[in-house]
Amino acid sequence: MPVDGDPDPNEARIPFGTRLKLNRTRRGLTREVLGGLVGRSASWVKAVETGRLDTPKLPILLGLVEALRLRDLASLTGEQSVPVEPFTGPGHAMLPGVRASVNALALDDDRPAPPPERLRARLAGAWRARHSSPHHRDVLGRLLPGLFADAQLSVDGAVDGPARRAACSVLSEVCSLAQFFVAYQPAQGLLWRVAERGMVTAREADDPHALGVASWLLAQAHRDAGDWEAADAVTEDASAHLERHLADAGPDLLAVWGALRFEAGYTAARRGEAGTAWRHWDTARRAAERLPDSYYHPMTSFSRPVIGAHAVTVAVELRSGHEAVRQSARAPAEAIPSRPRGARHRIEQARAYRLAGRPDEALRVLESAHAAAPETVRYNGFARRMVVEELESRDPRRREGAGVLAERIGLLA
Repeated sequence: MPVDGDPDPNEARIPFGTRLKLNRTRRGLTREVLGGLVGRSASWVKAVETGRLDTPKLPILLGLVEALRLRDLASLTGEQSVPVEPFTGPGHAMLPGVRASVNALALDDDRPAPPPERLRARLAGAWRARHSSPHHRDVLGRLLPGLFADAQLSVDGAVDGPARRAACSVLSEVCSLAQFFVAYQPAQGLLWRVAERGMVTAREADDPHALGVASWLLAQAHRDAGDWEAADAVTEDASAHLERHLADAGPDLLAVWGALRFEAGYTAARRGEAGTAWRHWDTARRAAERLPDSYYHPMTSFSRPVIGAHAVTVAVELRSGHEAVRQSARAPAEAIPSRPRGARHRIEQARAYRLAGRPDEALRVLESAHAAAPETVRYNGFARRMVVEELESRDPRRREGAGVLAERIGLLA
């Protein structure tokens, strides 16, 4: 039942424009911000909300659903339920097994607890496998159940003191690895459980690095849920905590701190705050320049090549297509030593080209992203939406190319 007498946007009698306004205000978005997220103006949003413009076509509808973090098109259209999972990513075949491993209590596991240092070596191997695989969820789906069971066993078997803190640190980073598997899947409840468990165990470990990584992922979860204030609170609190340890720390902690500063910029860009977004990005850039040329943080991907990719993302989120393309030319995806992260950057480059009115190049870059890491494109909402938009192109060549890509990533299944 809606509170304070507000109409329920799921009631069929409510016009589309009213539904849009209700969902927008519930998310705390201004018309300018929502319009920017779908490539339209504030006046366009107002015209739709007041009924002066008709219900938009499917590609824009999908953009609105994504920006408003809705699970069903019916929340906007009031028509027959159409789940948005086909446009935001399917559920992986190994998702049930990973979910079971997260939920398992394993109270009667009589095996000897593996030492944290052995688990950390396995965890490092899992990160390397993720970065080298074009199908990283297949890899993680096989590894995570065992890692969860053994890391929890290590925590349960440790007494208070350094051994328990070391075990909690490993379990926290297993949770961080799991979030890369769960992300973009229809499993938001599981994502939050893993994120919160990672934060709790990182705090118990009293490990600044684990805490920083857990905070970095938790901030993303808050931002993707539309809670930008919570995302800001997490990034600022975690950054301040890490700053107290930077003087005596190695590159890993500096990289996590730099990744947190970029996250603050990403959230600002989502709000349309250009000056703040670029200021935070510049702080992150200076951190990246203090890292060795060949350094690459295995969890956040923070590095010199990725800070260039981050510049493309900031420009795209600010809806500055030409600047995004300019930044893209300075940040080749080939410089990123991770197949899924390189493919993710190519998706951002494709968004840049679309914003700049160069859809042919956008489709070409999307195809190269799929060639590098098919699974990344298959699960990425931005990529899937661009393919849907190209299926309605007036150019038969682009429609044909989009059709081939749509079939490959499962949109036509």
